[in-house]
Amino acid sequence: MADEIATLISSMGIGGETLLVFCIIAIVVVGAVVVIIATRPILDIYPYLNPSARVRARKGRLFNEKQIGELVDAKDVAEVENYLKGFPDYAEILDEYPLEKALDIQVSQTYDFIAKLAPKEVKDPFVAMAKKVDIDNIKSLLIAKEVGLSVDETKELLIPGGSLYEDLLNLVDAESVNDIVTSLDATEYIVTLGDAVPAYEETGMVFYLEAALDKHYLKKVLSSPDVPADENKEIVYSFTGTKVDIANLKLIIRSKEDGLSYDDVSPFMLTEGYHLREWKLKDLMESPDITNVISGLEGTKYAQALGDAIGVYNETGNVAVFERALDEYLASHAKSLASKKPLGVGPIIGYLSQKETEIKNLKIITRAKREVGFPKSKIVEMLI
Repeated sequence: MADEIATLISSMGIGGETLLVFCIIAIVVVGAVVVIIATRPILDIYPYLNPSARVRARKGRLFNEKQIGELVDAKDVAEVENYLKGFPDYAEILDEYPLEKALDIQVSQTYDFIAKLAPKEVKDPFVAMAKKVDIDNIKSLLIAKEVGLSVDETKELLIPGGSLYEDLLNLVDAESVNDIVTSLDATEYIVTLGDAVPAYEETGMVFYLEAALDKHYLKKVLSSPDVPADENKEIVYSFTGTKVDIANLKLIIRSKEDGLSYDDVSPFMLTEGYHLREWKLKDLMESPDITNVISGLEGTKYAQALGDAIGVYNETGNVAVFERALDEYLASHAKSLASKKPLGVGPIIGYLSQKETEIKNLKIITRAKREVGFPKSKIVEMLI
């Protein structure tokens, strides 16, 4: 066989030196392929090494179950605040701002932190989430102007953070809601708000402007420049997509409670949802009541989470039980996503979700402590 190959090579006019060169080139090419295959997993992991280390360090500062229990046992709001001042994440902010405002600032800082450290391939959705403080500040400004709050009262509503804080501070003495909208002409929100102005002018309800901003936010969070191409992107898409579905479900449940129709709320619903597409959202909105909305989710990943809350709703008539169930589902879903990619985007998703839950629980405790004699057992039931 070897003799036949040698004869073939000779008949092709390939000399020994040329053959040696070809062999060397072949070895180099094969070696390069092997190196690429061997190092690809390392290259995929590398962008996440530093972000993962940083969020893991912060994760160790999250409150555990015992600490949350101690806050539940606090006598009043002052005791809750003093307790939080013993932790670096809250101490500095609480020295300058009231408790609930400090919690909102902590949320804003968390999103900003994640947006800055997220690797480029998954950065866009986190950058979009970090703009939530801008949207909340615009909404607060619009509401304050509509109800006639003073300049000082309006300033107190704004959360220091985001890219528009200083600009919005300059609008606290605007003459009207329309003046505020017009003054935002250099921002990404002007088209969204402009489209909602006719509905506001016709009804006098700032709700239409708020809902338009919420839809803008959710669309930015869910949008992606391409179809998820790897597991890290798929995980982020699942997390943000579930957030959008949950926001739509909360809107539908509240709308049914208020007797609104699909036509009333569809302009402000992000119909390009994740699991719940436009036809499904319309079907749910056309259900005769909330119970039928929940049963209409059969076959979706949200069915059991909301189905388990039906009993409590039937007893209390309070739709907040469904919102809590959805928040719990999101936290559970994020936890499962985090475990899928521990050397990738997993720790980022896990920390962000846990921090969101911590702040929500701190707000629940704070508001409950403002009511004298509010039962501790009831607070525990409300926690996520």
